[in-house]
Amino acid sequence: MIIFLYGSDTFRSRQKLNEIVDHYKKIHKSGLNLEFSEGKDLNFEEFWEKFSQCSLFNKKKLFILNNIFSNQTFLEFFLKKLKKIADSADGVIIYENYENKEREPKDKLFLLKKYSKFQEFRPLTGIQLINWIKKEFEKEKIAISDEGIKLLIDFVGNDLWRMKNEIKKLSDYKRKEKEIAPSDIKKLVQPKIETAIFKTMDAISLGNKKEALKLIERHLKKGDNPLYLLSMITRQFRNLLLLKSDSNFASELHPYEAKKNFYQTQRFRLEDLKKIYQKIFELDFEIKTGKVTAEKGLENLILELPV
Repeated sequence: MIIFLYGSDTFRSRQKLNEIVDHYKKIHKSGLNLEFSEGKDLNFEEFWEKFSQCSLFNKKKLFILNNIFSNQTFLEFFLKKLKKIADSADGVIIYENYENKEREPKDKLFLLKKYSKFQEFRPLTGIQLINWIKKEFEKEKIAISDEGIKLLIDFVGNDLWRMKNEIKKLSDYKRKEKEIAPSDIKKLVQPKIETAIFKTMDAISLGNKKEALKLIERHLKKGDNPLYLLSMITRQFRNLLLLKSDSNFASELHPYEAKKNFYQTQRFRLEDLKKIYQKIFELDFEIKTGKVTAEKGLENLILELPV
């Protein structure tokens, strides 16, 4: 039997792999020969010899082959024996955890899927991601509002490895209260885009508008929403203005964010921050009324900043 797990959502594919292995261990208590091999290190002759050997004491064999598409020599030989392997009582799990779809030759992928039980793990989006997050908080016995889930998705995206860690961190933080508020997320979770936004803010605060524009362009090419970029820059300047006016405001920020913002406040005068914030307010109005596109508005903002 062949089980084929693949796709770019490596959190859920790894979870499924662990479930299958645990299931094999439970139903084959008398003995299980479990072998894990990395694709790049695989030699087909060695694999075939082990696979074809009769097991002592009727032990079941389970081979986990990781990323065999990275080893085309092994893959060619493996596909030639595909039907025999699929008809065997022993199990082979093919686990592909790479994200480069160009490495998947369609004819070989089709053939492999034809003779295996397969499951593709695509990144969760929309309601699927929301429901996954809800279930994870239910496991922790912690409540969270729809607003909180939306904010968490804005901050983390659909990287389930990181999302799982953030959910655990938030749950541990509010274990007594048993409820997560949006303010808790803002305090404890570092937005994924914000680290890159800090680089843009550093360039702005140093008066390096050319570098700031280059970083903004990089965000846009990656597909980041220009309105979201503007909202993040607005938030950063708002934080700088509040910090410059009241140093106690730092206690309301994520420690990393507070540290970065503190250094940036040293490069701005309070009067300049007020002018910048007013400029952002005017730009937001121009975008909403259709006088300028969000992309052009971002460019104008950088060029017209008093730094």
